[in-house]
Amino acid sequence: MPLAPVSLYLHIPFCVRRCPYCNFYSTTNLELRRDFTAAMVRAIEKAPLEGRIARTVYFGGGTPSLLGESLITVLEAVRRRLPVEETAEITLEANPGTVEPRLLLQLRQAGFNRISFGLQAGDEEGLKRLGRIHTVDQGRQAVELARQVGFENISVDIMLATPGQDILTARRLAEQAADLGVPHISAYLLKVEPDTPFGHQGIQDLCPDEDQTADIYLEVCRTLEERGFGHYEISNFARPGFESRHNRAYWLLEDYLGIGPAAYSCMNGERFHFPPDLKAFVERENPWSLRQEDGPGGDGEELLMLSLRLGEGLNLSRWAKAGFSPEELRKKAAPMVRAGLCGMDEHRLWLTDEGFLLSNSIITALLP
Repeated sequence: MPLAPVSLYLHIPFCVRRCPYCNFYSTTNLELRRDFTAAMVRAIEKAPLEGRIARTVYFGGGTPSLLGESLITVLEAVRRRLPVEETAEITLEANPGTVEPRLLLQLRQAGFNRISFGLQAGDEEGLKRLGRIHTVDQGRQAVELARQVGFENISVDIMLATPGQDILTARRLAEQAADLGVPHISAYLLKVEPDTPFGHQGIQDLCPDEDQTADIYLEVCRTLEERGFGHYEISNFARPGFESRHNRAYWLLEDYLGIGPAAYSCMNGERFHFPPDLKAFVERENPWSLRQEDGPGGDGEELLMLSLRLGEGLNLSRWAKAGFSPEELRKKAAPMVRAGLCGMDEHRLWLTDEGFLLSNSIITALLP
């Protein structure tokens, strides 16, 4: 029987300091890195991966680059636990202020072949406002260093609708990212979460309003598309062949296994996660004893919601196989197609750039 592919997500929860907008689980207690590495190895060794082969491996966070050479220890544990496809995409998220040439070279030689830098802003004032620890020059240098040691698949993150941003500064930021020569750019709209410093500070009052945010988003989409980037997902743009294979696994409802505090999984139609508790994770001999069940995954609502995040949209044959009527969906979508929010042909339904801005409302209207 052939091995079933799986994508692995490894959550590295360490940060030098927390960004004021961030709602992901992380800690600034760097003294636990050695114990955490040992716990990750134990968790990988005991992971439910029988009969599997890794198609992608993604080190996310937090700031995974803070784990340093121990990243290689964790990747080696993965390779001992299950086969890894020869062409597997192995990604590291990194803060430009935490990398140096020797580490990047070691990671590339160990098999990491994709790196994603969180640039977020293109000017010093914007970086300071977002609580970033790197400078504009460090961002450029990190990309160039990665390229010099052999990384060809390089991604950068930029943030839109941030305090004080307007359509001109947003376009300039997108152009700066494209000028770095990277093949992948993620452009995320700032969402001010209530339980974050930004939420407590009322920073939303300094951010663009809904109409301005829409204009910023559409301008960035146009700018990157004019530069040769395909808009393959709501917030992601890539040159041909450089789409994130790992993230596509999420959006296509393929199996993925998350390991680490606050890491989520969907395997064989079941969802489960680790609690956001680093101390418990490092203290358990078997970290999987912490596993918490989240019920079944992959229903029609998820299929519609995740597929319509992608530029290619929802495959109508897949919709029919899931037990739903493509014809009913066509009827519901027809007014949105006429309004320029959706596109539709014989095989699929997709959102336009304008439709992406209203995706939640559109998906709600299209649900059976």
